[in-house]
Amino acid sequence: MRHKLQGGHYFGYGPYVREMNLWLKHVEQVEVIAPLVSSKITDIDLPYEHDCLRFTKIPNISCINIKELLRALWFVPLIMFQIIKACKRADHIHLRCPGNIGLLGCIIQVFFPKKLKTAKYAGNWDPKAKQPLSYRFQKWILSQTVLTRNIQVLVYGIWPNQSKNIKSFFTASFSEIDKCEVRPRNYIDNLNFVFVGALVEGKRPDFAIKLVQAIHEQGLNVHLDLYGDGILKESLHDYVRNSNLVKFIKFHGYTSPSEMKQILQQADFLILASKSEGWPKAIAEAMFFGVIPVATSVSCVPYMLGYGERGILIDADINSALLTLNNCLVNLEDLKMMATLASAWSQKYTLERFEIEIKQLLYPNS
Repeated sequence: MRHKLQGGHYFGYGPYVREMNLWLKHVEQVEVIAPLVSSKITDIDLPYEHDCLRFTKIPNISCINIKELLRALWFVPLIMFQIIKACKRADHIHLRCPGNIGLLGCIIQVFFPKKLKTAKYAGNWDPKAKQPLSYRFQKWILSQTVLTRNIQVLVYGIWPNQSKNIKSFFTASFSEIDKCEVRPRNYIDNLNFVFVGALVEGKRPDFAIKLVQAIHEQGLNVHLDLYGDGILKESLHDYVRNSNLVKFIKFHGYTSPSEMKQILQQADFLILASKSEGWPKAIAEAMFFGVIPVATSVSCVPYMLGYGERGILIDADINSALLTLNNCLVNLEDLKMMATLASAWSQKYTLERFEIEIKQLLYPNS
């Protein structure tokens, strides 16, 4: 992940840094090994919060084409050298996977069997998922207890036939003080949908728009608010304008976590028809306030939704998804129970519990 420097502070992608700051509260010193770019700080960037942080800059690499692959191969020795030096200095090695740098980290950690380690696999751990070779290799090496020792690999969901070092984990966004009663919804007068996430192909925001459009064409009073930004923003705006949907589909851009809490308390449904996920925070955050997720069956999403008890699982086909949603909308009591169960499940995963789990990972013998 690319980082930025401003005012003596290192910034990174907000959701990731927000989580890492919870880890850093429990260590005296930290070293971050990552690419550093000169881009401007955006609304979604956050700074690391630690008084003794060392940043080791490495080149940013990718393998999207032959030129980038050759460049990556040129820089790999330098990157590995920097990671090896950092691992020698560390008492605890923490890997973030999957990714190009994570791949190198997975290989290097094999040579530090006595060091205490954790690996956060933030992608889809589903053994049956179709993924790039580099992702599958990272999953394989992390699962091999002969090669990968003294480590806990944190994955999303519960999967069969896993090695003993694989630990089902979670992430959290809200505190105990954020818990509240589920707001009563009637699911009749006005259906309020939200989409929360990047406006990119993998998240399928166009699917959310077209599904709400189809619901509206049935004569139902419906509204969709999209929160996020991304490369599809302009084309999505054009589609909404050209299709005369502007009265009930609105774009809001990036929204702060404090504002999102208020928004979710007023929403009825969240649509997230992603192609792939790790632990979709948008779903967990929506469920916290009794918003019913309408989501595709990828990664650990079926597990999060209780295989249909706490949310609505759909196919990535508009007609099929519309039929599934229509069948749910006629059972109002079932929807109310679904919202209650969603909130009860999500509210178990608070920041306080998350910090307790992190501390146990960092200091297992304390």
